[in-house]
Amino acid sequence: MKSREQEYREIFMAEALEYYNAMSRHISELERDPADSEALRELFRLMHNLKSNARAMGYNPIGEVAHHMETIFGLIRDKEKTFTGSVVPVLFSGIDTIGEMIRAVGENEELPAVNRLMDNLDRLVKGEEPNLEDEEQDDDEDVSRKLELSDLVYIQVRKLDHLMNLVGELIIDRDRILTLSKEIGNPALATAAAHLARIADELQYSVMDARLVGVGSLFSKFPRVVRDVATTEQKDVELTMTGEDIQIDRNILQIITDALLHLVRNAIGHGLETPAERVAAGKPAQGHLTLSAQAERDDVLVQVKDDGRGINVASVRRKAVERGLVSAQGAAGLNDDAVRAFLFEPGFSMAKEVTEISGRGVGLDVVKLAIDSLGGQLRVASVLGEGTTFTLVLPTSIAVKGALLFELENRNYAIPLMHTDSVVSLLPESFNVVGGLLMTRIQDENVPVVSLRRLLHNGDGPLSPAQKTDLTGRQDIIIVNYNNRRLGLIVDRFLRQQDIVVKPMSKPLDTIDLFGGVTLLGSGQVCLVLDVPALTRLFLAKRP
Repeated sequence: MKSREQEYREIFMAEALEYYNAMSRHISELERDPADSEALRELFRLMHNLKSNARAMGYNPIGEVAHHMETIFGLIRDKEKTFTGSVVPVLFSGIDTIGEMIRAVGENEELPAVNRLMDNLDRLVKGEEPNLEDEEQDDDEDVSRKLELSDLVYIQVRKLDHLMNLVGELIIDRDRILTLSKEIGNPALATAAAHLARIADELQYSVMDARLVGVGSLFSKFPRVVRDVATTEQKDVELTMTGEDIQIDRNILQIITDALLHLVRNAIGHGLETPAERVAAGKPAQGHLTLSAQAERDDVLVQVKDDGRGINVASVRRKAVERGLVSAQGAAGLNDDAVRAFLFEPGFSMAKEVTEISGRGVGLDVVKLAIDSLGGQLRVASVLGEGTTFTLVLPTSIAVKGALLFELENRNYAIPLMHTDSVVSLLPESFNVVGGLLMTRIQDENVPVVSLRRLLHNGDGPLSPAQKTDLTGRQDIIIVNYNNRRLGLIVDRFLRQQDIVVKPMSKPLDTIDLFGGVTLLGSGQVCLVLDVPALTRLFLAKRP
C-alpha cells in the first residue's frame, strides 16, 4: 500500500507536469503575440499555483524559481516590463528549468543547480541586463528534450459513480453464482465461481479506493470560515485541525460539508463565550475549537470540539417535558446522553430558552438527517462550563454496506450494521413489563423491546400494552442504537452477516420511509433494508 507521502507526491507531480506543459504552450503564444493578455494571465496564475504547491510539499527550490518567474510576469502584466529582448530567453530558460526540476522530483533525483538562472531573474527584477553568454551552449545541450506524460489522470466523479454502480451489479451476480454453484455441486463451476468472487472483490475494493479522498480537502476550507465567523461574533478563536490525511469516500465528504459547516459556525456563535465572559469564568480569553478525524474499524469519526459553555442538561430535560416529548416521570429516569438526544428532534432546537441557556441546538435536526442519509450516527458529549464535542460517525463508503440478515414471517430482511449494537437470544423470564412496554436488561441498561412484526403491521394506532404471556420460547432480538436510544427488535430468526449493495426503492414504494432501500441476495430474492432511524421514530410515536 502506498504511503500518504507517496500519494501526495504523485498528485503534486500530476499537477506540476500539467502546469509545466501549459506554461510551455502559453509562453510560445506570448512570443508570437506579446500583447496576448490571456496567455500572460495564465502564465502568472500557473506560476503562482506551482509556487504554492511546491512550498507546501517542501520543494522550496521549485517554489523559489516559480516565485521569481511570477514576479516578472507580474511586471509584464502591469506594463512595467515588456516581453522583448533579453527577457524572452531568460523566461524560456526558466520554464525549461522548472520542467527539469519537476522531472527530478518524479525520479527521486537531485534537483539541478539554478544559481545562474536565479541571478538572471534577479537582474530582470532590478531592471538590469541578464548574463546570456552561456544561453546558446545550454540550448545546444537541450536539443525535442525529454517529453513526459503524467502517471495520473483526472476522472469526473460521475464516472466513478457509474463504475461503482456496475461493480454493485457484479457483486449481486457474484453472490448468485456462488449460491448456484453450491446447489449444483459441479467442481468446475465451483472453481470458476470462486475465481469470479476473488476478482469481483478485488475490483470492488479498487473502485472504492479510487473514490477515497483525504478529509483535509474539506478541513482546509475551515480556517477562513472560523476567522470570518469569529470576527462577526467578536470572539477570539484558535482552530486546531488533526487527521487531515484520513481517507473517506468523496461523496460522503460532499454530503457532510453543510453539516460540518453548521456545527463549526454553531460552536463559535453559541458554544464559545466572548473573551470577557471567558475571563469572568476563569478561562483564557481565547476560545479553542478542534476539528479532527480518525479511523475506527470500518468507520471514520469526524469531531467538532469546543471548550465553551457546554449544554445545560437540566434545561434540555425541562424543555423536553414542556414540549410533550417525554413525561416528567420518564424524563427523570433518563441519563444525560438520552436527554441531549432531544436536541436532535425536529423543531426542538428552535426553542429560545434552550438556545440561550445551552448555547446549542439550532438546526441540529437538519444535521442529524444528513448523517442519517449516509447510515451514520451523530453523537454529542458535553460538560457544563467546559465545552461540547459533536462526533460524526461515518462509513468510509456508501456503495457497499455491512448488514445483518434476519427472517420475519418467512421473508428475509437486512438491517445495517452501523446501527446494530448486538444480537441476543433471551427466555421470557428475562423480560419485565413497565408502563405497557416490554423491557429487558442489556449491558446494565434497561432497553425497551418490541416485536418487529407488531411494529410493522400495527396500522395507524398506538401499540397495545405488552404482555409477557405474548412470549413463548427463546426470543431472537436485534439491539439497535439511534440517537443514543437503544431499542430491541424481536425477529423470527437470525440468518447471517454479509456485505450488501443497497439500491433505492422504485416508485411508489420509495414513499415508505421504514425501508432504506432493497438488495438482491445470492438466491435471487429481493430483500428489504430496514431504516433504523425511521423504525425508532415509529416506535416512539406508537408506544403506549
